Amino acid sequence: MMNKSSLFRTKSVEQSIRDTDDPDAKLRKDLTAKDLTVFGVAVVIGAGIFTLTARTAGTVAGPAVSLAFVFAAIACGLTALCYAEFASTVPVAGSAYTFAYATFGEVIAWIIGWDLILEFALAVAVVAKGWSQYLGEVLGSSAPVVHLGSVKFDWGAVLIIAVVGVLLATGTKLSSRVSAIAVAIKLGVIALVLVVGATYFKPSNLTPYIPPAQPSEKAEGMHQSLFAFLTGSGGTSYGWYGLLAAASLVFFAFIGFDVVATTAEETRNPQRDVPRGILGSLAIVTVLYIAVSVVLTGMVSYTELADGNATLATAFAIHGDTWVKNIIAIGALAGLSTVVMVMFLGQTRVLFAMARDGLLPRGLAQTGKKGTPVRLTVLVGVVCALLAGFVEFGTLEEMVNIGTLVAFVLVSIGVLVLRRTRPDLPRGFRVPFVQVVPILGALACLWLMVNLSIETWLRFVIWMALGVIVYFAYGRRHSVLGRRRPDAAEPELTPVR
Repeated sequence: MMNKSSLFRTKSVEQSIRDTDDPDAKLRKDLTAKDLTVFGVAVVIGAGIFTLTARTAGTVAGPAVSLAFVFAAIACGLTALCYAEFASTVPVAGSAYTFAYATFGEVIAWIIGWDLILEFALAVAVVAKGWSQYLGEVLGSSAPVVHLGSVKFDWGAVLIIAVVGVLLATGTKLSSRVSAIAVAIKLGVIALVLVVGATYFKPSNLTPYIPPAQPSEKAEGMHQSLFAFLTGSGGTSYGWYGLLAAASLVFFAFIGFDVVATTAEETRNPQRDVPRGILGSLAIVTVLYIAVSVVLTGMVSYTELADGNATLATAFAIHGDTWVKNIIAIGALAGLSTVVMVMFLGQTRVLFAMARDGLLPRGLAQTGKKGTPVRLTVLVGVVCALLAGFVEFGTLEEMVNIGTLVAFVLVSIGVLVLRRTRPDLPRGFRVPFVQVVPILGALACLWLMVNLSIETWLRFVIWMALGVIVYFAYGRRHSVLGRRRPDAAEPELTPVR
């Protein structure tokens, strides 16, 4: 049932599913639960496990970084249950965007779609630049960068985006097979790190588990968290404030499991396989993150990782095992390749869903003979390659976190809304304790959000304001749902060309 206000008109679940049968904008159903689990592990296990763990332990949380991973995993786990129910109920491309369209209405769906565009585009570009740096290490040189006058061009980042774009245009099944190989490589590297690292483990290095709080110059002014600003606690490292800030930072390492939901339309049995893929991949990566963080902080004192540039390889170098650095670089290279691939996939599927709904040009929703949105894949590849090739991101990567958390909050609340408005819908998976789990998931994500920096919040608000302008300038007037309304000025749909 549509809302009276055109801004909050909802697209029924039945209509969303019918739209997937459009022959000109139809995705091929090739994926299984195993493929989805591979995608989930592929995107979540990236360079974060090799770099973020050490950096956060050394400068923010100390040995308690393992507890920070637990906090972040709980927030993700609560939200993952909500994603699993939605994806099994509305097995359509678009993830949180599609879910929001069915529950909150068009303008909220647009906002969350615009939010996801930011999340995925920045994630692809940022991770591609990280891949380029590790390529330099493997080749025994500096990062693959050339100077074009006063401008630096990162050709390594552009290379990985181009390769991934070709794979995705060819088909998601081939992409899944390539991801499976890369996942096997990086899991083997992580296993080696755990086995070798355990030989240096000393329980005394875990004391104190939560180090005393210390003032931090890097967490002052616009760089301090919103929570620290509102409470007047100031910027601190370590202590409980440091632990909470660390949970918000390491949350970046979990980003991506929600991308599994964007492939629901390409899954053979989405009601069964999508929940398995989401929850299975999250369980695997949580165990790995906690294991690596415990081994790392047990190998060396956190104070030896406090220079801000520490990585997992730093801990092995302290013990004289410099050979591990090359192994870790290879693992990170494989890990980042799959992260770029799956984030790229998520970006194209969200844009595909928005274009099919007319909120973006509908011609972008055309699929090729292989059942993939080739036009969108090329467009996303070009934009992300330009970003990765020429832009230095700095703290912009934190915007990926806030964008993801906003989506998580809306999905959590949306489960409650759809349970109330459409209790009749068949659900392949149902959130347990539905009166509690979605609310806790939303609150946990909001808590992580307030522990992000003020500058991140300001940038996010500016991006969302720009999105509102684009919606009123284009999306609202070209909405397919709006043109289906009997009182619409233009009742005919714009054909996909």
